Amino acid sequence: MIRRIFRIVFKPPDTPELALAQWNALSRQIPLLYIMLLANTWVLALTHFGRAPRFLTLYIPSTLTVVGIVRTSVWLRGRNAPVSAHQALRALRGPIWIAGTLAVGFTAWSLSLYGYGDAYMQSHVAFYMGVTTIGCMFCLMHVRAAAFLVGVVALLPFSAFFAISGQQTLVAIAINMVLVVAGLGYILVANNSDFAELVASRAEMARRQAEAQRLLTENVRLASTDALTGLPNQRSFELFLTHALAEEAAGGAGVAVAIADIDRFKSINQIFGQLAGDSVIVEMGHRLEKLRRPDSFVARLEGNRFGLVLRGDVTPVALNKTSAMIGHALHKAFDVPAGVIRLSTSLGLAVAEAGDTAAALYDRADYATSVAKREAQGSAVIFGCEHALEIRRVRQMEHLLHTADLEQEIHILLQPQFDISQGQTTGFEVLARWRSPVLGEVSPAEFVPMAERTGQITRITQTILRKALTVTATLPRPLRVSVNLSANDIGSPSAIDGIVSLVREHAGPCRIDFEITETALMRDLAQANQSLLALLGLGARIALDDFGTGHSSLTHVQKLPLHRIKIDRSFVAEVTTDTASRAIIKTVIDLCRNLGISCVFEGIETEEQLDGLIGLGGTVMQGYLFGRPMTPQAALDHLKAEDSYVHSARRDHMMGVAG
Repeated sequence: MIRRIFRIVFKPPDTPELALAQWNALSRQIPLLYIMLLANTWVLALTHFGRAPRFLTLYIPSTLTVVGIVRTSVWLRGRNAPVSAHQALRALRGPIWIAGTLAVGFTAWSLSLYGYGDAYMQSHVAFYMGVTTIGCMFCLMHVRAAAFLVGVVALLPFSAFFAISGQQTLVAIAINMVLVVAGLGYILVANNSDFAELVASRAEMARRQAEAQRLLTENVRLASTDALTGLPNQRSFELFLTHALAEEAAGGAGVAVAIADIDRFKSINQIFGQLAGDSVIVEMGHRLEKLRRPDSFVARLEGNRFGLVLRGDVTPVALNKTSAMIGHALHKAFDVPAGVIRLSTSLGLAVAEAGDTAAALYDRADYATSVAKREAQGSAVIFGCEHALEIRRVRQMEHLLHTADLEQEIHILLQPQFDISQGQTTGFEVLARWRSPVLGEVSPAEFVPMAERTGQITRITQTILRKALTVTATLPRPLRVSVNLSANDIGSPSAIDGIVSLVREHAGPCRIDFEITETALMRDLAQANQSLLALLGLGARIALDDFGTGHSSLTHVQKLPLHRIKIDRSFVAEVTTDTASRAIIKTVIDLCRNLGISCVFEGIETEEQLDGLIGLGGTVMQGYLFGRPMTPQAALDHLKAEDSYVHSARRDHMMGVAG
């Protein structure tokens, strides 16, 4: 039991938090201990002054006072100093032995005064020892070893001395003192245990709060960081740009935004693989980060796009210099396991204007990037007044297209498709034109991409198809007309359902050839196949437009139900000068012949191109050489004139034979 009590009393703090808590509590109570001890000592010394020797009533209290003042000043001076858990644990051992020494000292001194006074003064000695012992134990309550050492050192001689005095009152005081100190010891143990649990609970709460804060910080970091490159993401980019614009409005440095977009990045993934594409993205981020000035900002926005916030000198000269540096850094080859990749990057820049928001500035830079990709890939474009006018026109066009009466404003033209082997026109391609009451004639190159982007293309397709069906009723029975379908049309079951309904409502057999592009097929090949089957069920035919400009063309020819392939005009333009183009055209003609499908050549403008294609085996031609786009009435006149010419040629031929 004694060993157990000894372990409980002298057990050191088992956690760093408990050691620090005990040290902090003790540092607040030690000065109070010395003040109480000195006050009690001087009161007892004064009551015995003149009765007891001077060294007991003056010298010893004075020495204790000096020691107490020095120790109190030391504790007060070091109370606010930072202390580690190890230092606190080591420093807690000192008060144990000092407390034992003080207990021995004030016990021996007080008992030395007992024989120099009357009964009242002797009672004062007993009162002094009891009160001082209890007070010191309370002041040392957070260091159990020190508190119990004071109690034991003072209690044993006190109890023994007064128990053998023979006076009943003093014996009763001794017994009472034993009971009080024992109860106080029990209270101190329980209090110390509760204190330890409280400290442990607070430490656990602090750990949980720290963990929660760590997780919150990590979540914020993850929410603000691109996982692939480690750069800030679009959210961080928007926050930084907003902050930079606010500083500029308050009189700070100029602000500009640059957007870097890798040209033809999809082909990198398709040729070298996804991992190679990711490696290029990571390396591109590293190169941009190296170029970043301390006051600028680089982020990965999405896919193969990076955003930069430039601050300071944002004049055109400075921006052109920055663009040249970025272009030079990104033009260097990228080494990946699959090989060496060289690419170009289009860059769009815009300078902040008064009252700009982050979204407005970003949109201008984004538009400049689209201009760079459209007009000169690999170049840099700084947003200017001409671009602002273009945007204003585009927005006006979007509004007008959205509110347009398509039946009145959309009209169609027909371009003939001429079969050399038959010597006559065998069909027409329907070309859409928009005649806006506000803008006048709008090119399809402008409004068709816009209609696809804004979701208006389905309405336009159905309007064109409705007019094309009407035109077919006026054309001679063998002739067919071709109508282009967009990627939105092919990829949307509801759009296809609308097209099917229109064709079924039209009286007479279907004489429509639907032209689709490889780009439309690439979005969703399975859905495209379903759409084509629905169109074939109407009696329509399917033509693959712009053949050779997309990806995996032979795969599409093999898997899709095609009746016709239209060779892109880029091959036709070089048929007389480029042997590679001639070889490709010859291969496609042979392919179509073997598959039993027809082949149409687009963009024929010269006799030399026509002779070159005929020499390779081409038969069906389309281009300005055979007729420009014309109105439906002009198409009928064209057919009549062609028919008259054919009949005249045949009559002349027959008369020549008869003669």
